Amino acid sequence: MADASAPFRIKGATGDWEVVIGLEVHAQVTSNAKLFSGAATAFGAEPNTQVSLVDAAMPGMLPVPNRECIRQAVRTGMAIDAQINTWSRFDRKNYFYADLPQGYQISQLYHPIVGEGSVEIEVGDDAKTIGVERIHVEQDAGKLMHDQHPTRSYVDLNRSGVALMEIVSKPDMRSPAEAGAYLTKLRSILRYVGSCDGNMDQGSMRADVNVSVRKPGAPFGTRTETKNVNSIRFVMQAIEHEANRQVEVLEAGGAIQQETRLFNPDTGTTRSMRSKEDAHDYRYFPDPDLLPLELDEAFLEECRASLPELPGAKRARYEGLGITPYNANVLTAEVESARWFDALLEIGQNGGAKPAAAANWVTSELFGALNRLGRSIGDSPVTPGQAAELLALVADGTLSGSLAKQVFEAMLETGDAPGRIVEERGLKQTSDTGAIEAVIADVIAKNPKQLEQYRGGKEALFGFFVGQTMKAMQGKANPAVVNELLKKALG
Repeated sequence: MADASAPFRIKGATGDWEVVIGLEVHAQVTSNAKLFSGAATAFGAEPNTQVSLVDAAMPGMLPVPNRECIRQAVRTGMAIDAQINTWSRFDRKNYFYADLPQGYQISQLYHPIVGEGSVEIEVGDDAKTIGVERIHVEQDAGKLMHDQHPTRSYVDLNRSGVALMEIVSKPDMRSPAEAGAYLTKLRSILRYVGSCDGNMDQGSMRADVNVSVRKPGAPFGTRTETKNVNSIRFVMQAIEHEANRQVEVLEAGGAIQQETRLFNPDTGTTRSMRSKEDAHDYRYFPDPDLLPLELDEAFLEECRASLPELPGAKRARYEGLGITPYNANVLTAEVESARWFDALLEIGQNGGAKPAAAANWVTSELFGALNRLGRSIGDSPVTPGQAAELLALVADGTLSGSLAKQVFEAMLETGDAPGRIVEERGLKQTSDTGAIEAVIADVIAKNPKQLEQYRGGKEALFGFFVGQTMKAMQGKANPAVVNELLKKALG
């Protein structure tokens, strides 16, 4: 069995190889308008219905930076403890393609808005810091559509000019699992901050995957870049395939070409697209239509003050409330789950269940029910207020655990409040010692053989008597009272 703590290695005929990974993540900025125009950015609109004269590169049109897009990029940088550059500049990246009307992309190469930062990841029991080299803002290109006509291609410019953050990692990842953990954590941070919705299936977050291989300890090898991979699972598959491909080429005496490749999710393989361009190929120069961005302290303070509690801090807070590290991790993985749970804690802080019990219920009962129903936490049929009420009924002894499950199922079916369900269906737990003692006496009388065995030393039969008593009382007896009275009755 492989050592889980051992470094990831590719086994080749000439020995072990190490994979070196860097990711360039393109995250669409959450904004109602594009980076340099007032055109809308809604997903799914009819082709070419969200295109301004600026986006279409009509003569005489001048770009005007969208303050909200700049704000979101700065907030993202602050969330990863990155250097915020108070002076930055836009550059023109020149290349001709049908989905880029201007013939150049407005980006930032030499002076990005955000400098170095870092993202903490966990893979198994191991923690690691992945460096972020920079975050710059740029405009997206349009989209070519090749399936609309048998002999022609069409272009949809709805995405043209949409604001992107390009988040460039350092080549610090050494396995597909680390790359997956990095993307998962980065996506979580973006969603907490609200700077990107992270919907990879809609193209609002995608990754360019840089991969090279080397003998452990050797200098970096030549890298390839696999473009526009749109799921975390596909990123991991692309890394594994590309690393193994490079090892095969090198061990056969070949050389790795610096090139751009594409990933085929149907086959899990990459293929060559074009030779890799360098910065000089794009003829970068400062955009003459845009002044440099200068950020004052008031703007930075506004950005800083708007940041929410981030996943790491929230997880630490949950653990401080007595919640297990596992549950804290599950509850903070998605911002919607954390917000729902925070609402539950706030509502239930007076008389509700303790945080640890609430966390256990959410991660097991609620998440299990949502999985069965195929619904997300944002579409939960049970509100935080209803959950707090249910947990309070368990905490004060009104409901046993088994009764609470019955009430919860009824809540899922009807949407009714738990208190109403308890009253209408008579599901209240009883602690009436007289009633419980009478049932216990009847159970003992009906099971003389088990009683003899129990008193003869077979103590495991105590659970049998508990079960029979609870069954006879339809699960409505207080389990603690049942246990106490049974011990006395059984001697």
